[in-house]
Amino acid sequence: MGDVLSQDEIDNLLKALSSGDIDAEDMKEDAGKSVKEYDFKRPAKFSKDHLRTLEIIFEHYGRLISTNLPVYLRKNCQVSVVNSEALTFSEFTNSLANPVIIGIVNFQPLNGNIMVELGANLGFAMVDRLLGGQGEALEKNREFSEIEMSLVERMVTVCVALLREPWRNVLDLNPVLERVETNPQFAQIIAPTEMIAIVTLNIKIGEVEGLMNVCLPYFTLESIMDKLNTKFWFSTMQDTSEDDYTEHIEDMIRHVRIPIIAKLGDSSITVTDFVNLQPGDIIRLSARVDEEMDVFVGNIRKFKALPGATKKTYAVRVTSIIKEEEE
Repeated sequence: MGDVLSQDEIDNLLKALSSGDIDAEDMKEDAGKSVKEYDFKRPAKFSKDHLRTLEIIFEHYGRLISTNLPVYLRKNCQVSVVNSEALTFSEFTNSLANPVIIGIVNFQPLNGNIMVELGANLGFAMVDRLLGGQGEALEKNREFSEIEMSLVERMVTVCVALLREPWRNVLDLNPVLERVETNPQFAQIIAPTEMIAIVTLNIKIGEVEGLMNVCLPYFTLESIMDKLNTKFWFSTMQDTSEDDYTEHIEDMIRHVRIPIIAKLGDSSITVTDFVNLQPGDIIRLSARVDEEMDVFVGNIRKFKALPGATKKTYAVRVTSIIKEEEE
């Protein structure tokens, strides 16, 4: 919207037009020219395409948070990307409250660090939930105690570890949380005038809602800026093989620990007999010594086996596999 002229300015303009001091045609040409001011203190290092690609990356990151945090908090968690913008580092730090949760993350193998800023209300809600509460935030924020900071740092570490997967199409990262600060003055990772990209995520834990800001300095991302475009992103996604993803899932399953129980048999005794048990007493079981026993994997009866020993350790020898149709 153009500037609004006062009545005196309008009168002077009409007077200049009538006297010939100003040519109406020249005014039309000047009005058609659009001039955009360029601030050399804030060079445009992040294009709209760069910011859009960062939003795509952190949309994936948000989905990971919403599926992983409930494992620790035992409460529903919803995460969505609000926006992304480029500004100077001083503008970002000046807008932060105190106290605030700021995680300083080493973005290996890239140079420099990034920052993950979490609202204090979310931090207190997480602490309350981890300690058995309903996950409610404080009515008035205060400084975190040492025990609370230990719990908060644990949750920030979980969030930082999840950064690796969304960036896989761009670079194989190994993000490491270096420290957690609650005062923005102690979180100066770059010069105040340096340009950064801010990606803002909205996190809702139960009824508590707050923001997470991820600060990405241009200095840190400079070496991979050519990869932060939507064309490169989608091309790498198409090259990703489904077989590789299947192998990754299978490899993760192989490392899952499952309890295996060999059941010798059953017996029923009274509480009095149980309380009066002494070394050397014999409990008669429902199974015979020479009979095969059931071996359970988790809660599923999976094998038949014979009892025995190897060296000084009790063991079983699997004799057959129980198939599903035999259950």
